[in-house]
Amino acid sequence: MSLFNVFKISGSAMSAQSMRLNTVASNLANADSVVSSDGKPYQSKQVVFKAVQDAANQSSTVEVDRVIEDTKPGKMVYDPKHPMANADGYITMPNVNVTEEMVNMISASRAYQNNVETMNAAKTMLLKTLNIGQ
Repeated sequence: MSLFNVFKISGSAMSAQSMRLNTVASNLANADSVVSSDGKPYQSKQVVFKAVQDAANQSSTVEVDRVIEDTKPGKMVYDPKHPMANADGYITMPNVNVTEEMVNMISASRAYQNNVETMNAAKTMLLKTLNIGQ
């Protein structure tokens, strides 16, 4: 495998992790929203990755396969004075678990950082290889 493939592989992983970070940010931003744009409680979203095989280079890259909505029910909060409360006085809050989302954010940012360091190491090796020929 060529060192140039490292840039392709790490670049695809950085792109996928960037999408994951954006999704986590969206989930955190809507953690306290009572309704989303469709008038229903916000549903937490999760990114699903897939590996893409490159037979010519004998390598794999990663892509975002899809973004799915979490099917867990939302939290029921008793607030009878709220305009969105049901007949029993409960409002349905988003199913976003802030702690899980923070862990996802830390994990995605570390994965992104690791791919940046991998690309920098490959760049350094290529530069040193070019310097050998001088």
